[in-house]
Amino acid sequence: MTVRTRFAPSPTGVLHIGSVRTALFCWLYARHCKGDFILRIEDTDRERSTEENVEAILDGMQWLGLDADEGPIFQTHRFDRYKQVADEWLAAGKAYHCYCSKEELEELRAGQMERGEKARYDGRCRDRTEPREGVTPVVRFKNPLDGEVVINDLVRGRVVFQNSELDDLIIVRSDGAPTYNFTVVIDDHDMRISHVIRGDDHLNNAPRQMNMLDALGAAPPAYAHLPMILGPDGAKLSKRHGAVDVREYRTQGYLPEALLNYMVRLGWSHGDQEVFSLEEMIALFDIADVNQSASSFNPEKLQWLNQQHIIAKPADELGEALVPFLHAAGLNPAEGPAPAAVADGFRERAETLAQMAESARYCFEDFEAFDEKAAKKNLRPVILEPLVKARDELESLQHWVAEDISATIEAVAASFEINMGKLGQPIRVAVTGGPVSPPIDVTLSLVGRERTLARLARAIEFIEERAAANP
Repeated sequence: MTVRTRFAPSPTGVLHIGSVRTALFCWLYARHCKGDFILRIEDTDRERSTEENVEAILDGMQWLGLDADEGPIFQTHRFDRYKQVADEWLAAGKAYHCYCSKEELEELRAGQMERGEKARYDGRCRDRTEPREGVTPVVRFKNPLDGEVVINDLVRGRVVFQNSELDDLIIVRSDGAPTYNFTVVIDDHDMRISHVIRGDDHLNNAPRQMNMLDALGAAPPAYAHLPMILGPDGAKLSKRHGAVDVREYRTQGYLPEALLNYMVRLGWSHGDQEVFSLEEMIALFDIADVNQSASSFNPEKLQWLNQQHIIAKPADELGEALVPFLHAAGLNPAEGPAPAAVADGFRERAETLAQMAESARYCFEDFEAFDEKAAKKNLRPVILEPLVKARDELESLQHWVAEDISATIEAVAASFEINMGKLGQPIRVAVTGGPVSPPIDVTLSLVGRERTLARLARAIEFIEERAAANP
């Protein structure tokens, strides 16, 4: 059997974190089993579905690299097929017209609630043969009245539903529009879906869908209902926790492979390993290893993982990914060091690409003033002479490379019998404006000869003015 999974988002909203985890598990399982991954857009809710949301979903999937073998397939393009099945079921007695008005159904529900009963349709039109004048009926599926539905869920285990607890759900509305549970069943059957992997909020839909698959004469797929993702506070994941448009993580400077690495760990593990490449995830992932308990979304853990992937990414690829963030920060990559060199120099100190671009600002443009606290501590008259000597020696360097820069600063420090840090930190503040940067030789090589010498001269002048003000 070829494994065929599907990710079926509704364009009533954008692609958010919870949906990404579902898409990832479907994609990984298909790739692990060398099967097919299908992307289906469930857009039958025409009032709430928008083209903008469709584009947001497709853009998000493309950014994440979750490529589909088939699709996107749109449900609105398959209305003729849904109508065909509904007509066949009506003719075969597997479905029926229901003429109940909204008011009658509300009265039925109110009575059931008052008596402490489960609110459900009571099947009053189930055996009706005569139409009701002036009423456009809905179509209901004739669910079995007895027996049970057993789901051997790959995550949840054996789950049993009694047919007596399931009412006859609407499969076609009065305006002719098919409903979610009906279209899903036909699509999964027609697309030969072998494994339905989705959130456990769909578990209650499974017995209804299995009964409808039986009405189609089809065997059900294997089901795997994924546990919920919670926020750090234990509440259901929402926008305030980070359940936002996945593209916001792109804007913030997260790498797609880091986000996928984080999402795969929400419910799945492989020993104590935390950092996974995409190839490792494909090789190791099995839906049967997903645990039943809910997972908690931890933004700090996501940041940490993003940094691990930034550290591991080849410099040329990381530099290419950094370029849009330099532009977003108002910096011109052509007016500074090569983005790959910047990425290589700053990778150990950046949790996101946006943070990296901002940290590297002094490599591309001059700063207005020194950090007050750093200047007070490091740009003091006692360091003036070594700083002047360092500037002069650096100015005479033939090759502006990190190795020669380091050797020069070490030699100047040794000549004044001070350790490297005593000179390196004042140079760092002089050249970057602040107390934090990559190693001083890397920093100066990135800033460049011209900017470095000009900023050292500025720092020397700053110290001289400080000394004159406090003789």
